[in-house]
Amino acid sequence: MLNGNSSLFRPTKHNQLLNGLEIIGKVGAPEREQYEFDLKLELLGAMIKKTRQERHLTQEELGKLIGVQKAQISKLERNASNVTIETVLRVLKALQANVKFKIELSGDDLNLAS
Repeated sequence: MLNGNSSLFRPTKHNQLLNGLEIIGKVGAPEREQYEFDLKLELLGAMIKKTRQERHLTQEELGKLIGVQKAQISKLERNASNVTIETVLRVLKALQANVKFKIELSGDDLNLAS
């Protein structure tokens, strides 16, 4: 039986993150914005890997489709922040992904589809 002394009820860094946002900052803070940007890039890499595997392609095969080495595909899947947007777009095209962009500049929205 659980009681108030259980570790489930003790504050943790995770709880602080969820409740007080002490670790990554408040919404709109520069450190929070950077954290969310990095997280999105990490998710992009994971999505590329999952889609590549669903298409039954190896990293080497995908690399050949777009003219890069297997190492670059591996790097992209681990951390999309160190590759060019051109490479990401070529990978997504090779994976037959439907790509849409939304760009916001000074309150103006620009939607692009690729």
